[in-house]
Amino acid sequence: MRIDIFATPNASRTKVGGVHEGKLKVRVVAVPEQGRANHAIILALAKALGVRKSQVLLVGGATNRRKTFEISEDEAVLTPVVDRLLRG
Repeated sequence: MRIDIFATPNASRTKVGGVHEGKLKVRVVAVPEQGRANHAIILALAKALGVRKSQVLLVGGATNRRKTFEISEDEAVLTPVVDRLLRG
């Protein structure tokens, strides 16, 4: 399953949830230097979705706030979780 997110690095706290520009909002404390924010987003997404971090792969937008991730999990399992996160 692919998930489009809107990333906010250097936030006051890490949080996954809500919608920005039609994408799942992910805020992380990490700074956007040397891939630190991307790594923090992977960890936050994995925890929020209930999957291993190895199941979360960044497939687009490595240097952009708009990113696309591929989650290696059954879509029927992930869809209700993603819907809940989008509601905030």
